Amino acid sequence: MKNRFIILGLLVMTACGKDDEGDNVDYTSQNEQEIQAYLSSNNIIAQNSSTGLYYTIEAVGVGSQPNSNNNVTVAYKGYYTSGTVFDESDTNGISFNLQQVIKGWTEGIPYFREGGQGKLFVPAHLGYGSSDRNGIPGGSVLIFDIHLISIN
Repeated sequence: MKNRFIILGLLVMTACGKDDEGDNVDYTSQNEQEIQAYLSSNNIIAQNSSTGLYYTIEAVGVGSQPNSNNNVTVAYKGYYTSGTVFDESDTNGISFNLQQVIKGWTEGIPYFREGGQGKLFVPAHLGYGSSDRNGIPGGSVLIFDIHLISIN
């Protein structure tokens, strides 16, 4: 039930667009340092994109790769760099359209093939921004263990 609340929040977040103007803080540099420190302390080698998203592919998978407009089914666990889990699906995953979630997922899920697994390291500007959302503090780096089950 908790993961449905977070997914609903992801949908609401993307529908709302920008943060409230008064709370718009740029965490880009701070998030970059936090991600780099996490990767270094955990001996993780990750790819990064021009947007600031970092990702690892741990199991390539054998199916197709989705595009940013596809409906997909994903099993995931979301946590902070501290290791505290804030949400998790069951092994059957959840289904959604990639245009209805945070930007980090819209960009990151297409790096995976069906059956593929890995991690997304999402800075705040690709996640929930600088405002608190659904119990997630503004400015948070979010890490997701991802298993792309299928493109629907």
